[in-house]
Amino acid sequence: MTQPALAPRSPLAGVVAVWAVALVGAVAIGILVGEEWRIPWMLVAFGGAVLLSFAVQLWYGRTEGFIFRVAGSVIGALLLMGVISVGFGLAALATASA
Repeated sequence: MTQPALAPRSPLAGVVAVWAVALVGAVAIGILVGEEWRIPWMLVAFGGAVLLSFAVQLWYGRTEGFIFRVAGSVIGALLLMGVISVGFGLAALATASA
């Protein structure tokens, strides 16, 4: 008698988890780090998001769609962190001109 296969983990959960970590990291950097060090720390956080993306997708344990899942995680984190950094940049310009 064969045993039924276990239900596979959702690949979307890993992608969204990386996006959530990127969001929290970008907001924390924007609030806690001074303006002159914000961009270098955003680059460090993005590098961490890339490594986290690889780790999460390797932990998922499926080879089908690995590149697409990693690319989705990384591109989503890049866009999310970019939008947040633009927001903080505009806020810095608004406070400098006021």
